[in-house]
Amino acid sequence: MLFVLYGQVSPFWAIRARPVRGDGALRMSTRPRGRRRPTERRSGRVLITGGAGFLGSHLCEYFLGRGYEVLCADNLLTGAIDNIAHVRSPRFRFINLDVTGYLDIDGPLDYILHFASPASPKDYLDLPIQTLKVGSIGTHRTLGLARAKGATFLLASTSEVYGDPLEHPQKETYWGNVNPVGPRGVYDEAKRFAEAMTVAYRKTHGLDTKIARIFNTYGPRMRLNDGRAIPAFISQALQNRPVTVFGDGQQTRSFCYIDDLVEGLYRLLMSRHHGPMNLGNPHELTLLDMARKIIALSGSRSRIVFRPLPVDDPKVRRPDTTLARNVLGWEPRVSLSVGLRRTVAYFRPRIRPAGRRRA
Repeated sequence: MLFVLYGQVSPFWAIRARPVRGDGALRMSTRPRGRRRPTERRSGRVLITGGAGFLGSHLCEYFLGRGYEVLCADNLLTGAIDNIAHVRSPRFRFINLDVTGYLDIDGPLDYILHFASPASPKDYLDLPIQTLKVGSIGTHRTLGLARAKGATFLLASTSEVYGDPLEHPQKETYWGNVNPVGPRGVYDEAKRFAEAMTVAYRKTHGLDTKIARIFNTYGPRMRLNDGRAIPAFISQALQNRPVTVFGDGQQTRSFCYIDDLVEGLYRLLMSRHHGPMNLGNPHELTLLDMARKIIALSGSRSRIVFRPLPVDDPKVRRPDTTLARNVLGWEPRVSLSVGLRRTVAYFRPRIRPAGRRRA
């Protein structure tokens, strides 16, 4: 039996989307184009796929805070009900939905944000076919739904489309250096295909689309075991275990706090710029420096140990955010030290230090 409940969520409260053939009825977007931002709509109906994930759950909260009705769609393959269990609003609904199948949503939709995908190295290495399907078939289905509803569509792409870059920092005009048959290829190529499909729908059907290339993002609700550097370092440091750094630790990354990213995504959605657009923090540091910062902030007794560098691991990664700054007036505001303190504070009560026994 299927239930639709408003204001609360649980693993058992879900609806199933109705199948439709093809893309559905054509409803062309008539929004004007250009670089000037239109008047912001502070109400409407938005569908967020992957809405129970790390990024998606923060987006759900952000749109609810701005007065929107939010449909949160997720098949919970890598997302978690815990990420949205605190949401209490009559304008919120969770839908247990796999976007790689035929789909339709009752009622109008003003915006569709396609964030469904395994996104961490551990996830897409464990789920290669699902990653390829959601990036290809899932993108096709959600674009078809956007066309049928006349909705604006935003694709969550990634800095991984640049691969192991030969250009530094990376501009949106850079084509990338990707190994399509390497271990990271399933994610890289799924997102590159998704970008191509999104552009094709805009050019062929006149759909209002946006493409955000998201760089490394961190904050509360990341999964401790997802294989990414910050949750791994925090988990190890809070347990006073050795902090694992791959290679010599001199490979660089740029980390953007989740609140800053969500604001950038919203500004892009409301702009008349189609992208691709880099969204991330241009402040660059080595992973070894990041490990040291987390050990110090957490008051840990951990030491750093080194392990072999994974295959095709990028040596550098930093966005050129000139476009976002000029078009959106956006740049990150939360400093690394503040963001890390908030993230450590979130994880601390969720981790029991190694060796501590229950009374």
